[in-house]
Amino acid sequence: MKIAIIGQGAIAQYVRDQLRIHGICEIAQIVRPGKETAGTVPHIADLDDLPETPDLIVDCGGHAALAQHGPIALGLGMDVLTVSLGALADAALYDRLKHAATDGNARLHLASGAIGGLDALRAARIGALDAVTYTGRKPPMGWAGSPAADVLDLTQITTPTTHFNGTARVAALRYPKNANVAAAVALAGLGFDDTKVALIADPTIHTNIHEITAKGDFGDFLFTISGNNLPDNPRSSALAAMSVVASLAEQTEQIGF
Repeated sequence: MKIAIIGQGAIAQYVRDQLRIHGICEIAQIVRPGKETAGTVPHIADLDDLPETPDLIVDCGGHAALAQHGPIALGLGMDVLTVSLGALADAALYDRLKHAATDGNARLHLASGAIGGLDALRAARIGALDAVTYTGRKPPMGWAGSPAADVLDLTQITTPTTHFNGTARVAALRYPKNANVAAAVALAGLGFDDTKVALIADPTIHTNIHEITAKGDFGDFLFTISGNNLPDNPRSSALAAMSVVASLAEQTEQIGF
């Protein structure tokens, strides 16, 4: 299996470190203009410069990277795997990606990211799914650089404090570096506009805690995970990186979920 990876951050590097274990070959790194270099694996800024057509484009570069490269790759008939699910809250981008996939007879694959339980949500929506809520808790400084810092003094919080209540669409657009999980829950369940989201700065915890509650014909559902971050980047979820590798491994296995 041959792939090209978008991005050079902690998640992209984790994925690269795992490729050989699964017999996957990276043929190019897709980087920002000005960072192109030669080497065993060429660094390119434009899909036109790919040395050959990969089996899959893997987006680990964030929302802007998916918006830039995703529609082009799909339109050219290349499947894309992304962990930047929050970008799909942008209705215009969602439509561009969908139309490009149709035109190119390709598919946009969604990595589950930093959350689990999405298989249960996808199954539950086959019946009547009445309500889905996602609650995200992080230590106060885990929200640094986000809109939370505009409404809270993150250095002075002494009790858990909610800084956002709203829909998954608004959360994903307002917190592009923090709410990919909210987008994943929305895409697996009721959609961006009917999934409720609460985001909390919590000084009593030391990991990121994600919780999903759902109710419908299937019964009631509660899923909670306390996730560790990647050692190389405290803002990147270890499970998010692992979910990309797991998605790649599934495509090389003869038997799998």
